[in-house]
Amino acid sequence: MSRKMDLKSLDFNNIGSWPRQAKAVFCAIVGLLIVVLVWVLFVSDKREELANLEQTEATLRADFEKKQGEAANLGPLKQQLAQMEQQLQQMLRQLPSKNEMPDLIVDISQTALATGITNELFQPGDEQPREFYAEKPIALRMVGSYHQFGAFMSGVASLPRVVIMTMHDISLKPKGGGEGATAATVANGMLELSGTVKTYRYLDEEEVASQAAQAAGQPNGAAANAGNGG
Repeated sequence: MSRKMDLKSLDFNNIGSWPRQAKAVFCAIVGLLIVVLVWVLFVSDKREELANLEQTEATLRADFEKKQGEAANLGPLKQQLAQMEQQLQQMLRQLPSKNEMPDLIVDISQTALATGITNELFQPGDEQPREFYAEKPIALRMVGSYHQFGAFMSGVASLPRVVIMTMHDISLKPKGGGEGATAATVANGMLELSGTVKTYRYLDEEEVASQAAQAAGQPNGAAANAGNGG
């Protein structure tokens, strides 16, 4: 009861007159309130912000390490790319040139005749330029035996220039095996090869420059001047 009276007798307008023990308790309570307010108003929000910053730091560090590894390998990768481009150019140079293409087509036709194959149709089409090469379609219809066609392919592979031929819509069937064919015409072992083959040549530097200019929307004349240094 006396303690309650002592608490009620404390004058909050004159804290300095309080007993030492009352002052200590009051200061402890005020300090605790200040700590709680600081924690609620400042520290808790900063801890969340700190956690977000730490996560961002980890992400940035991982990204930096990845890019650092890529940068360290950039030199060897560039060197490897240059080597691959050089090898590609060497392979393309093994294909016939623009000036060699007419003679090559004649050689292919003559090779077929030399093996005994009959060229019922051998008609080169319009050349179709691509990015680094041009393809030449040839519509053909040949008649020969299985062994003659094998000798023909072997002869084409033996030509001085590298010859690449791809076949499109090719049909190989016995000669005379259609309606009204006799047993003799089918049994003679003659085959008819018909369809389209494509052979390829490389584009020279001027042609490549012209292709690039056309892709960029420049006229052919501007491309020719650029290739000639004018």
